[in-house]
Amino acid sequence: MRLGSGTFAAGCVVIEVLGVALFLRGFFPAPVRSSSGTEHEAEPPAPEPSAGGGSNWTKLPPPLFGKVVIMLIDALRDDFVFGSKGVKFMPYTTYLVEKGTSHSFVAEAKPPTVTMPRIKALMTGSLPGFIDVVRNLNSPALLEDNVITQAKAAGKRIIFYGDETWMKLFPKHFVEYDGTTSFFVSDYTEVDDNVTRHLDKVLKRGDWDVLILHYLGLDHIGHVSGPSSPLIGRKLSEMDSILMRIHTALLSEEREALLPSLLVLCGDHGMSESGGHGASSVEEVNTALLLVSSAFERKPGDVRHPKHVQQTDLAPTLAIGLGLPIPKHSVGCLLFPVVEGRAIREQLRFLHLNTVQLSKLLQENVPPYKREPGFEQFKMSERLHGNWIRRYLEENNSEVILNLGSKVRRQYLDALRTLSLSLSRQVAHYDVYSMVVGTVMVLEVLTLLLLSVPQALGTTAELEVPLSSPVFSLLFYLTFLLLWAVHVIVCTSAGSSCYLCSLSWLMAGAVMLLVSALLCAVLSALTRTSGHGRPRKNPVHSNSKWSQLDLLILCGTVGHVLSLGASSFIEEEHQTWYFLVNTLCLALCHEIYRSCFLGEDDEPQRGFHVQEGFAGAAPALQDKIPGWDAPEPSRLKKSPSSLDGLWGREKWMVLASPWLILGCCRLLRSLNQTGVQWAHRPDLGHWLSRSDHKAELSVLAALALVMVFTLVQGRCSLSSKVAMALGLLGVYCYRAAVGHLLFPWQQDTKDISKGIIEARFVYVFVLGILFTGTKDLLKSQVLAADFTSKAGGLWDVYSGLVLLAALLFRAHNLPVLACSLLIQTVMTKFVWRPLRHDAAEVTVMHYWFGQAFFYFQGNSNNIATVDVSAGFVGLNTYMQIPAIFLTAFATYAGPVLWASHLVNFLSSETSSRSALRHACFCYALFCSLPVSAYIVLVTSLRYHLFIWSVFSPKLLYEAMRLLVTAAVCVFFTAMDRTGAKS
Repeated sequence: MRLGSGTFAAGCVVIEVLGVALFLRGFFPAPVRSSSGTEHEAEPPAPEPSAGGGSNWTKLPPPLFGKVVIMLIDALRDDFVFGSKGVKFMPYTTYLVEKGTSHSFVAEAKPPTVTMPRIKALMTGSLPGFIDVVRNLNSPALLEDNVITQAKAAGKRIIFYGDETWMKLFPKHFVEYDGTTSFFVSDYTEVDDNVTRHLDKVLKRGDWDVLILHYLGLDHIGHVSGPSSPLIGRKLSEMDSILMRIHTALLSEEREALLPSLLVLCGDHGMSESGGHGASSVEEVNTALLLVSSAFERKPGDVRHPKHVQQTDLAPTLAIGLGLPIPKHSVGCLLFPVVEGRAIREQLRFLHLNTVQLSKLLQENVPPYKREPGFEQFKMSERLHGNWIRRYLEENNSEVILNLGSKVRRQYLDALRTLSLSLSRQVAHYDVYSMVVGTVMVLEVLTLLLLSVPQALGTTAELEVPLSSPVFSLLFYLTFLLLWAVHVIVCTSAGSSCYLCSLSWLMAGAVMLLVSALLCAVLSALTRTSGHGRPRKNPVHSNSKWSQLDLLILCGTVGHVLSLGASSFIEEEHQTWYFLVNTLCLALCHEIYRSCFLGEDDEPQRGFHVQEGFAGAAPALQDKIPGWDAPEPSRLKKSPSSLDGLWGREKWMVLASPWLILGCCRLLRSLNQTGVQWAHRPDLGHWLSRSDHKAELSVLAALALVMVFTLVQGRCSLSSKVAMALGLLGVYCYRAAVGHLLFPWQQDTKDISKGIIEARFVYVFVLGILFTGTKDLLKSQVLAADFTSKAGGLWDVYSGLVLLAALLFRAHNLPVLACSLLIQTVMTKFVWRPLRHDAAEVTVMHYWFGQAFFYFQGNSNNIATVDVSAGFVGLNTYMQIPAIFLTAFATYAGPVLWASHLVNFLSSETSSRSALRHACFCYALFCSLPVSAYIVLVTSLRYHLFIWSVFSPKLLYEAMRLLVTAAVCVFFTAMDRTGAKS
């Protein structure tokens, strides 16, 4: 069966997506879990240890607090409370920290620092898996043991107001609730007002035990404006006044209550300097934690500096405070200052319950647990505790008892820290079976692509895909039976802990069939390549050699793949792409100058004009690759160098074009500092985003939008030109409405809105332009000779995507879009046309620039740099599918726009059917190489110190990039079929 190389590449990438998805399912594992009994079945508490004593405590200690109020402020960074902003904007909270009856902590949140995993950590005490970043979009019900479920089982009445994520995690747990949407980041007022409006009524009532308030406004301001926005101070002042109302109400009620109340002020995660979160920077992981209660006595002059603790420590503390069992999966330690005012026997009882729970979890998850230092310390502490109980019951010397008790307490605290650290290191078990199967699929696809290069990049861009021979061969059935036997053995021994074993037999069999078919296809391609391995003699092109550009592409690709094995290169990957793009510009400059001043005799025999269908690459590659499907020499006709016919202004533009591109790239590097090492340094984007520089930003944004229209409108129809102009005007109006830009007649931005009407106005023109382009593409399929309709339709689709990107980009990033279009125009007119690069080289250049512009936007391999606010432009409620699509497009707008421009360039510059096929195949191959290599590297480095903070986020980015590439390849294939009919 003969397939076009584009169709073949698209199919390979789709299969590779399935392999990567299977690998991700195995790599992001299930966290440490307890296997004792059912999830929420109450177990009898461990009795107090004894050494001959008869009066031991065997029941759970009574609760320490009558009522608990948890005030969770989303993205409450530690310096927002304990730093200068806390002193300025939160005076009452600062008073409680410095002089009140409180204990303050800096709670460290483990990555991923997004809301849903952090709520799970706070309530279960466990470390959620990294895949919860994805689940954060649609949180399932929490099944593991947690404080909320224990409190409900104990008959406590729980009221909740705030982020609806809690209602998804804990359905039917609250006697009263009112949820707000957490993902609608444009709203930072109503989302908090809907919580506060219930306060006065609830605080006057006495029919509740636990009140949970989750405020989202601070996080939303961070996403939209960053931590330096003046809105941050106003929101902190608002939260301070709410905290004062709650604390005052609790103090007034305590006069009639038997037990004191506890007020918990905490954050789920921090906020990066760009306003996002999700990664592991200090600003994102350090959160404020304040415990306020009249039970915490404080002497005058007692200075308590915030102590550093783990966020998971709150779960056992709340459980002890409410008189509940500690959650089974908790790896946290009791915050000892909470109980240090109690009697020494009670303190030791609380510490013993915590160490027993951690030791059980250690025994169930670490087979050689007896050799763990924490377990040995626990056993020693328990023996000392038993001896202390015996002395306590027999002797009356309080000073001796107190000294011995202090020694046992120190031993328990040391054991707690060691046990918690051991369990945190054993945080997860990898599903190695799923990882291996996914890796095998990805590597098989990559091998198949590499072996298919000679045919796929031939003149006809077609290759023979032997579907029947692998499927009906004996090797196929033997391989399938062998894999099935391995599957049965693994599933019998591992049970349901493997994802593939949890699938139905039909689904698992389909996976094994696919792996077997790919293996046979690889062997068939290898045999075919070996059979044609003798190089053909071609005296005309026997001296063909690799050009400097070919060597640069090869070395750059290999160097980038090798760099993925180092955490520092992953954190600063933008530097790699900046270097490659700059080097490419210098190589093009050298090629242009050599062609202009040295003449054609010194040029390597490499290229022919694109209008000959890029066939000139075939003779050179015939000597490079065995078995190359080269055209007959009579069919090749070399065209004269187009640089020879350039004179005057046009020739000088060709000579200056590489330097113009280098200048644009250098300007864009200064716009957004990204990565990790220098992300904190000020950049032009931060300067423009400041409130006192709105006039400068407005002028720059207006010039960028005018430049975008000028560069795009040239090939648009009249209706598309009008729609583009009105759409770009609507973009400016939207940014002015939300307060980012100013109109010439506007003095301030007091009348700030969400810009719903303005954004939807732009969406109308985006859809109109896309509809016009799609209509022309369909028309070109019906009318076989209508090449003009196809070219116009492709450009309209491209224009619609440009307009959508202009709407979703932040105001200071509009110059990035304008420079992207400028570089595309310059490269088209003054580089690709005069130098007659073949389709493969043009594709690689588009791919490299697309990757560079991904980082020029301010993106990185850090989840915190994802601009979530782009997913809610023009939406007044949270709609999951549009929000995900808009966020993904805004993030990957650079690669998508460059891929779309590539389709336009190849379709308009050549009538050859092979150009798009070559481009699709090269695009798939150059995307598959780093993905395949990175999967192998991540597997080998899965126990690396930075596996969750550096390598895992990059793995998610690579998976998403592969998905975008699959969509691009499908689009290439569709356009290729349209061209075939034309």
